Amino acid sequence: MKVSYLGTTTLLFDDGTDQILFDCHVTRPSIKKCFLGKLSTDSEIADRVINDFCIDRLRGICVSHSHHDHVLDAPYFAKRCNAEVFGSPSAINVARGGGVGEEHLHSFADSQYFQVGEFDITVIPSLHSEPHWFNNDIGETIDKPLTQPARMKEFKEGGSYDFLIKHGEKSFLVRPSCNYIEGQLSDIKADVLFLGVTELSKKPETWIENFYIETIGRVQPSIVIPIHWDNFFSPLYSGIKAIPKPFDYTVENLKILKKLCSNIGVDCIVQKPLTSITNWSFENV
Repeated sequence: MKVSYLGTTTLLFDDGTDQILFDCHVTRPSIKKCFLGKLSTDSEIADRVINDFCIDRLRGICVSHSHHDHVLDAPYFAKRCNAEVFGSPSAINVARGGGVGEEHLHSFADSQYFQVGEFDITVIPSLHSEPHWFNNDIGETIDKPLTQPARMKEFKEGGSYDFLIKHGEKSFLVRPSCNYIEGQLSDIKADVLFLGVTELSKKPETWIENFYIETIGRVQPSIVIPIHWDNFFSPLYSGIKAIPKPFDYTVENLKILKKLCSNIGVDCIVQKPLTSITNWSFENV
């Protein structure tokens, strides 16, 4: 299994036969564009990613929630690669507004289990990280097709989800948001945990302890890989950049995560954007 990190929370899974994207955001408009302008897919950047990562067998795009930094480029990739889109009714309306045909749309309201090739995907209702004034729309929905260009505030959260991916003897859990629901993952185990760490260091010590218990502690992975730590307002191909202070404290976030993992002997790998991992170790499972 090859997993490529395309920045923010966008992950490309490739088993050599089929490819699946979890979230889809490579355009990465600037912070000025996000707050003062309208957003749309940069087809040049999207095509570059498609070419660089040989995305020629894309079967599905699974969207964790419908904020722009998770769903903006899903319509373009779906049409360009003839892929299915799986998401909340809000995410489906983003795809629908982008011209994706109804036959390619699959709502979590209808099913929370999907099989794509050898991938078994279970959708787990989750909780978005604590909102701020600029994204205080948790639970708000997109109720009609959203066409681009569109303002950032039109990309409502629409419900948040995690993904448990099973493929042969391997299992992966993708949790894009830095939050937890008590007991939610009690029966979920995975070899690899992709874990959102945005603003982790800003949380009280008790919250961090509970976050650990309800994510790493429950899932018991051999490997933890942080996601949602790079600056998604910075162009994807401009080099690795952390979210700037005071919006977040990336180095501190990663130090905390590494310490949590080290305390129980779990490997923590910081995968850089535009890189791939192909060799997985599961000896401790």
